[in-house]
Amino acid sequence: MSRIGKAPVAIPSGVTFGVKDNVVTVKGPKGELTQEINPLITVKEEDGEINLVRANEDKQTKSLHGLYRSLISNMVIGVNEGYTIKQELVGVGYRAKVTGQQIELSLGFSHPIVLQVPTEIKVNSETAKGQNPIITLESHDKQLIGQVAAKLRSMRKPEPYKGKGIRFVGEQVRRKAGKAAGK
Repeated sequence: MSRIGKAPVAIPSGVTFGVKDNVVTVKGPKGELTQEINPLITVKEEDGEINLVRANEDKQTKSLHGLYRSLISNMVIGVNEGYTIKQELVGVGYRAKVTGQQIELSLGFSHPIVLQVPTEIKVNSETAKGQNPIITLESHDKQLIGQVAAKLRSMRKPEPYKGKGIRFVGEQVRRKAGKAAGK
């Protein structure tokens, strides 16, 4: 992790960066993000780059060095470009309907599941004839969008026998043969 921490983070044009009382603030065209930093790590801005310096060579400090460098890099990319996650619903009768910040899912249960999405995330669902429904999540906060995508996937994880469930677009689900194949 310490090698990751030593790499500088480039600040693109249109993004402003500030540090005050161990709190890093990054503003850009997509939004604003803040992150509290451990006092063992010092954040400096030098000629358009962000550099992180650790206080000592302890194992914990080295791992924090790489962690905070990655978090700050993700913040800079998020406020400049944003993040997008696409998930598909594989299964007969599986549907998704988006109303404002709510996703109503029909996943083969006796009742529909309603998931409230934070306001920082834009949600869209697409349904084409003959295709699996696709849910698209867009946000500038990588941690938040990943957490919401994981929560959405946990509603019905892909199962290994028929492959039904909620999966990321492009995800390969490892399939198993049924019990008839064992004989």
